[in-house]
Amino acid sequence: MRIPDSAELLPGAADSPVVLHVPHSARTIPAAVRAGLLLDDGALDRELDAITDAHTARLADTAARLSPTRPWQFVNRLSRLVVDPERFPDEREEMLAVGMGAVYTATTDRRPLRAAGFDPAPLLDRYFRPYAQAMTDLVADRLSATGRAVIIDVHSYPAQPLPYELHGDLPRPPICLGADAFHTPPELLTHAAGAFVDFGGVGVDSPFAGTYVPLDFYRTEPRVTALMVEIRRDLYLSEPGGPPGPGIDRLAAALAALIADIR
Repeated sequence: MRIPDSAELLPGAADSPVVLHVPHSARTIPAAVRAGLLLDDGALDRELDAITDAHTARLADTAARLSPTRPWQFVNRLSRLVVDPERFPDEREEMLAVGMGAVYTATTDRRPLRAAGFDPAPLLDRYFRPYAQAMTDLVADRLSATGRAVIIDVHSYPAQPLPYELHGDLPRPPICLGADAFHTPPELLTHAAGAFVDFGGVGVDSPFAGTYVPLDFYRTEPRVTALMVEIRRDLYLSEPGGPPGPGIDRLAAALAALIADIR
């Protein structure tokens, strides 16, 4: 399994099927990519505050350490402004409507991020495809080792909708669980709702829906199950992107409880 320099694999227990996927926690942008962004430094910092799922890598790592059977962790170490590894790389991606496909061309407030006519192909080749292949290889490895793979996608989202959101008028519960009709069994949703019951409310597919599965397994391999956990940011930080508060440890404990329930 080859891990690209844009990601980090933190191994778990040999018999664990669980993969904590953390795609949006980083703010790092390579200099060559930064040169192609239209924002000045101040505007870029504000955009990163808005778009980054701050501290979710720390949350996932704490949960992994608390888990009786340590899960595997796959963490994106570059900002999603480089590439977004969770988007479809083609016309299937609904976020293309607001300039946020696999390579973003617009900001969260719908201003230009990259120049008109920007060619995303080099970024897809350099970052998106190697990342996708490594995640595919990890899921295949868990299938081979344990007979199944369970992807838990760890995200956060702002308490107030941002202009780019296609479904910003939907309810914004403290915990949003994203599900897929093929890959998310009802018992996984039930376990997750129970694990996060003490945070003031759990919703499903509102305001964000679906979950991440590598395309090689998407809608074809039932042994790959998946769930997205979206945590409203006011539960653990001062928005838009402040330091983590004490809520992060409670959330990590809840995530660890969910992992422990996966048998």
